[in-house]
Amino acid sequence: MEPVADHSEESYRGSGKLAGRRALINGGDSGIGRAAAIAFAREGADVAIAYLPEEEADAREVIQLFKAEGRIAVALPGDITHEAWCHDLVEQAVSALRGLDILVINAGRRKYHETIEALSTADFDRTMKTNLYALHRIARAAVPHLPSGSSVITTASIQAYQPSPFLLDYSSTEAGIVAYTKALAKQLIERGIRANVVAPGPVWTVLQPSGGQSNDKVENFGKDSDFGRAGQPVELAPVFVLLASPDASFINGEVYGVTVGKGVA
Repeated sequence: MEPVADHSEESYRGSGKLAGRRALINGGDSGIGRAAAIAFAREGADVAIAYLPEEEADAREVIQLFKAEGRIAVALPGDITHEAWCHDLVEQAVSALRGLDILVINAGRRKYHETIEALSTADFDRTMKTNLYALHRIARAAVPHLPSGSSVITTASIQAYQPSPFLLDYSSTEAGIVAYTKALAKQLIERGIRANVVAPGPVWTVLQPSGGQSNDKVENFGKDSDFGRAGQPVELAPVFVLLASPDASFINGEVYGVTVGKGVA
């Protein structure tokens, strides 16, 4: 990426808000997931990150940052579009961390298609399996391990509320993530587990220059925000820390928009 995004590698300073907690973050090697993972470790959590095998180099950088904080660091490479792996990654995380208190379902697929004719069934299917099927499969595998007081956090997007015409499949999944998490929150609160959504607006992540936008839109990405720029992943990390921590004990089924005034309604 150029410029390189700020994932809090140098800037985030923790204060023990997640001391003793154990977190699993899928998509924790890059983007918003990476920023949340680093922040969690610096707040005192032990962290497992799931990621695609081809992202091993990025994941190793994050793992080294965890270890520098003296935290247990678990690397889980695999493809979450495979149902068996969604189950296995949870089991491996639980075993390595000796339990689980925080689940962040964050990894996503986003590809730009100018017209409906250009969006193939294969592309549509891959987006659904990455963004929605994996959400359900990972949550289903993880929930039996989560004790009362745990937190589930999903990542959606402003696209759930203000869909772009060239992101038909992605926007559909983001709306699905919101609905799924709100329904899950009503179910899990009976077990003392909270579930909430973070819905970012324009944030500079690898999703943008890797096919998530046309070239001209990438060049101007975020310039229509109130700040005249896209956000950095580090700027979302405190929201994830809040929702993962006991400070959010009365927050459930909410959508936290970080949209720079564009709203999530």
